[in-house]
Amino acid sequence: MDLMEFQAKELFAKHGVKTTLGVVVTTPEEARDAAERIGPCVVKAQVKAGGRGKAGGVKLAKTPEEAFEHAGNILGMEIKGLRVNRVLVTPATPPVEEYYFSFLLDRANRQYLCIASVEGGVEIEEVAKTNPDAVKQIPVDPGTGVDADKARAIVAEAAFPAELADQAVAMVQALWAVFVEEDATLVEVNPLARLEGDVLEALDGKVSLDANAEFRHADRAAFEVTEETDPLEAEAKAKGLNYVKLDGQVGIIGNGAGLVMSTLDVVAYAGERHGGVKPANFLDIGGGANAQVMADGLDVILGDQQVKAVFVNVFGGITSCDEVANGIKGALEILGDQATKPLVVRLDGNNVEKGRAILDELNHPLVTQVDTMDGAADKAAELAGA
Repeated sequence: MDLMEFQAKELFAKHGVKTTLGVVVTTPEEARDAAERIGPCVVKAQVKAGGRGKAGGVKLAKTPEEAFEHAGNILGMEIKGLRVNRVLVTPATPPVEEYYFSFLLDRANRQYLCIASVEGGVEIEEVAKTNPDAVKQIPVDPGTGVDADKARAIVAEAAFPAELADQAVAMVQALWAVFVEEDATLVEVNPLARLEGDVLEALDGKVSLDANAEFRHADRAAFEVTEETDPLEAEAKAKGLNYVKLDGQVGIIGNGAGLVMSTLDVVAYAGERHGGVKPANFLDIGGGANAQVMADGLDVILGDQQVKAVFVNVFGGITSCDEVANGIKGALEILGDQATKPLVVRLDGNNVEKGRAILDELNHPLVTQVDTMDGAADKAAELAGA
């Protein structure tokens, strides 16, 4: 789960990171009211995307009327395809210097990584290109983490100014607490600012939380902005399904993320021969392809008005093909008249002959079996493009 800036700052404050929360508003009038209390301020679009400033989503307001005007221009705009429904009004605190700091999960090396630069800030990508030595990449051992000694080593290697060293050490430890205690995969401050009076503050924040750790964080639901969630994705989540809505016409059900990703590719390729149809979703049912799981998956996919055909692509392993076939049979019985779109089914692997025999005996008018993945993808694309 990616958080918006104001949400990231709430977590920062919770763990002692020096930051300013500001006021989140949804109308120009509320922005004006906030500016009357705050004084000179910055009006910042709240979307889960970078590059907000370059897109015109961050504006300085010297007066309440300017805050009203900027909020009116920012609310409703799109940044990288995301509509802005709220803005953050925060005190204008011009930085003397801008730094960059982050902790992230380094999957390739099975460790954590700290990235820091005292020549960073909002132009960190350009700094990384033109002066890569200024961007320090410091490995963090998952077994030992970041204690006071490690924090001092990070601050020294990144070459934070000596007069800020103690503040920087405290900031690094607090950000590490956010990273570990909140089960994050990314904690980023950009810019980490040196303000007038040699005060170090996180002016902006980005946090990505590991969805696999949600069971440890009962309060995490408060971060979900439900009105911006696709209704189908919300329904799938409520049913415990791993579903992502895409913009296509062929619904996809598979078992295993790798197989589903491959299925998206072959459907996209096949769709080029049938009017340019594309995959409509990612849906991984994992190893639990029983009747209820299949029914839930089909119910979500069939609820997508763009879907014209469904491709069920399953390789039987722990869950055998006869169980999958019985799941499809049971799902069609559960859905009844709600099942109106053709299903192309490709089964392979454990007990494949039994699975195919069950579907042959079912002889359902909506179900077409195809033995190969490429052939099934082509058939599904053909039916969706008809």
